[in-house]
Amino acid sequence: MNPAAHATVLRIAANHPSLPGHFPGQPIVPGVVLLDCVLQEAERWLQRPVRVLALPNAKFTAPLLPDQAAELQLKLDADELRFTLSRDGADLAQGLFRIAPMGNAAA
Repeated sequence: MNPAAHATVLRIAANHPSLPGHFPGQPIVPGVVLLDCVLQEAERWLQRPVRVLALPNAKFTAPLLPDQAAELQLKLDADELRFTLSRDGADLAQGLFRIAPMGNAAA
């Protein structure tokens, strides 16, 4: 199977409920919020639910601030969903989800 690819822009609003506690006075978008956005976008792109089997690799190398735009790149190859988040050409995060095959998304 040839990898399929998708790109979009993410922006987390400054009023997101996770931001007041992460970190007070100098909020940054939590990694778990970024991972959730990656999966939500994958579901929109693939037009199906995505069931994560594992997250064997996730690396956060720079913060994303509220209201900043970040480019999200997704690549799907069989059961591997790879992602990269970047801003102005610099990586913010990258990783790999192992996901259930299409017929097993709700299992």
